[in-house]
Amino acid sequence: MKKLLIVFALGLSVLWTAPAVLAASSEGAVDAKQGAAMQKQGALLLDVREQDEYAAVHAPGSTLIPLGQLSSRLAEIQQYKNKPIAVVCRSGGRSARGVELLRNAGFTQAVNVEGGMNAWEGAGLPVIKGN
Repeated sequence: MKKLLIVFALGLSVLWTAPAVLAASSEGAVDAKQGAAMQKQGALLLDVREQDEYAAVHAPGSTLIPLGQLSSRLAEIQQYKNKPIAVVCRSGGRSARGVELLRNAGFTQAVNVEGGMNAWEGAGLPVIKGN
């Protein structure tokens, strides 16, 4: 009976803290439509994919700085240090790492566009396609 009570108490504690954990894990993230709205309101839409991916398809008005070059090219986006930046990649993984890098460098309003360009296109948002 004592073990059952302990398991029950642990289960309740997990349920009690789950919303906070979920909120923390999605903090700093927006969906594709929110990212597009941010861009319309003046945020930098930063694409951290590689040049060939960007050439194939990208959001109009986005700025390309591949993730591997981001730390050495921060001066190029210094004017956004305290302004909104929506970071996008193909599916959201590299952009999440880009957001972490930006925040560690003092860019206070960087957010990840969850789902990346896959979600952007899936939402019917405008894109520019290469050859």
